Amino acid sequence: MKIYLIPCTILVILGVMGAGCMNTSPAGQNGTVITAALTAAANITPAVTVTQPAISIGDQYLYKSYSFSNQSETITEQLRIADPSWAIVYTVLPLSDSPQDCWFEMTVTNLDTRKNQTFTWTYLNDTYQQYPMYTTGPYQIMLTGNLVNVKLDVAKRLP
Repeated sequence: MKIYLIPCTILVILGVMGAGCMNTSPAGQNGTVITAALTAAANITPAVTVTQPAISIGDQYLYKSYSFSNQSETITEQLRIADPSWAIVYTVLPLSDSPQDCWFEMTVTNLDTRKNQTFTWTYLNDTYQQYPMYTTGPYQIMLTGNLVNVKLDVAKRLP
């Protein structure tokens, strides 16, 4: 016999015994080692989705429904907000079986300060949206969209 065969044989036997010990140990037979690894992965807390608390609204400044059947439609509303605690709440209803074709955009401009804020909706967003607002004055609301119905409510916020 060659001298190489003895050390190789010993290494192979030790490797087989080591592998056998791992599989025949109580931990290996019960699957505890695997379960522990899976349990650690399963105990990871998923990301918490933060949702806004529902805004309670009172007296309405504007309450209308709008329908947008193509991208070139734009509607403009003007109103005066008298209460510093007010909100914009809207619900979007897609009108197409292809939701990626449905979108909505609203730009709210304070006519005194010329500051504006744009709110958008695509099929990836929740159909119900609400935004608290804090400044009084005259406002212009410009709405545009495609293949959606929008129910818009601009009203005082209740405490």
